[in-house]
Amino acid sequence: MKSVTEYEDYRIYMQDYYNEKKRLSSFSWREFARASGFTSPTYLKLVCEGKTRLSPQGAEKVGNAMELAGFELEYFKSMVTYCHSKNDQERKIAYEAMLELAANNKVKIIDGDAFKYFQSWVHPVVRELAPVMPGATPGDIARRCCEGVSAGEVRDSLDFMVRVGLLKKNGDTYEQADKHLKGQSSAVSLALRYMHREMAHFAEESINRFAPSERNFTGLTMGISAEDYKKILQELDVCRKKVAQIALNSRGTERVYRLNLQLFPLTWKEDKSDAR
Repeated sequence: MKSVTEYEDYRIYMQDYYNEKKRLSSFSWREFARASGFTSPTYLKLVCEGKTRLSPQGAEKVGNAMELAGFELEYFKSMVTYCHSKNDQERKIAYEAMLELAANNKVKIIDGDAFKYFQSWVHPVVRELAPVMPGATPGDIARRCCEGVSAGEVRDSLDFMVRVGLLKKNGDTYEQADKHLKGQSSAVSLALRYMHREMAHFAEESINRFAPSERNFTGLTMGISAEDYKKILQELDVCRKKVAQIALNSRGTERVYRLNLQLFPLTWKEDKSDAR
């Protein structure tokens, strides 16, 4: 069976644990519940089916029943907190606790590097800036950033990206590596939402910070159908790829820019507006 740190959903881990025990013996949900200190023989089955949930106290009991100890037990408990967080802020704190537990015990979490990269604007900006500033110190790079970032944060970002293979270091220069971090987990989606919020905030600030000649804002308010929406998404994807190709073919980098492509509703669907 896989290590608990290869999971981000505690229900899946519990189900896999049950399946493995069942494969090797006459293990039952009743036995699993009894070992965990629950009177209902189907309680843990309902938990795995998403029909009920574990409390923090329940997480401790189930973790002990599965013979988890030390950091693995703490990881399982943090995973329960992560799955039941009420908002992105709580979810981010719980996932960072999972990352810290894994790192302190020299264990990697699937998509952990992608989460760290996408959760902050610093990494993608430094990745673009460092290769065009040969010999620059982290402080030099920090001063080129419009948003506040310390030399220490830049140094940590550089070290992280070299470690995960996004940058190559040669003496006092950096080069972008032909590698991209991807992930399908809910944690990566969480990190991307954080970055989108940051970038949307930076876009708002740029209206007053930069002259119109240095930034571009255009918008269109329109009534469309669900089919139109799909077609527009396809066109935006084509546009994004064309812009990326222009940047790829660029003869030199003078500044790092961010392009936000945002399409969102301003009205509810008719059935939802009726219900409000």
